[in-house]
Amino acid sequence: MLHKAIQNRWCRLALAVAATLLYAIGVNWFIVPMGLYTGGLLGFCQVARTLIVEALGLSPNVDFSGVLYLAANVPILLLAWQALGRGFLVRTAVCTVTSSLFLSLVPPPAAPLVEETLTNCVLGGILVGFSLGIVLTCGCSTGGLDILGLWLAKKGKGFSVGRFSLSFNALLYTLCAVLFGLRAAIYSIIYTVFCALFIDRGHQQNITEQVLIFTKDEDPELPRNIMARLGRGVTYWEGKGAYTGEDLRVLCVCVSKFEEADLYGVVHELDPNAFFITQEGVTIHGNFIRKLS
Repeated sequence: MLHKAIQNRWCRLALAVAATLLYAIGVNWFIVPMGLYTGGLLGFCQVARTLIVEALGLSPNVDFSGVLYLAANVPILLLAWQALGRGFLVRTAVCTVTSSLFLSLVPPPAAPLVEETLTNCVLGGILVGFSLGIVLTCGCSTGGLDILGLWLAKKGKGFSVGRFSLSFNALLYTLCAVLFGLRAAIYSIIYTVFCALFIDRGHQQNITEQVLIFTKDEDPELPRNIMARLGRGVTYWEGKGAYTGEDLRVLCVCVSKFEEADLYGVVHELDPNAFFITQEGVTIHGNFIRKLS
């Protein structure tokens, strides 16, 4: 399972690096051949590349957007150092370098793999969004606007990386429509929507759950262990089984989907017979901490 694979920090980093390769494949195989733009900071760098190539009369096959992307990430990485922590900065720096490298090394096909533009948008959006979701779940980032999105998601209630991406890209694609025409902008928007949806589905820290735990164990160590090991608050009340008439305790915990397996493990260590009811995608207001890893 993904959750087990990312418990080891080296496996987590290796998985994130592998995901950056899938990210580069999604961009270079499905988006670049159609003359579309990926959005975000990379999309901005692609627009800048196109303008530079046209202004200097360079070959249209020259693609240095990966180099521009790496250079543009330097000030953003400084934000990661100040706002998101040293460990996150190191992991993000690694993934930013590898994603820029793969974007430069993975060659676009001579001819589009799929002729239909809309199909390329959907396939590219799914692959890129899924890849970025894995990177974020591993506690890393490919740099760019992901860092700003994570920072805002950490500070603002109800905010997500995908929503921030959509907002920025609305401005970027307005510029694309002016410079390159409506067709390129519209298909790029379709790609971005699919990408944003799959980022939020893959980024498990964005998916909140309410878990009800039914246990006959009245030892206070169970809620104490949950609070100590997951850093989540626990509310409980006394109940009674309607069929057996036996006393039981109902614990209520709100976690991210990423923490779900940890919660089950903590509970089963103390009460293997505990019963769970999990409701995914609940809306949580108030003091709920969004964790990066």
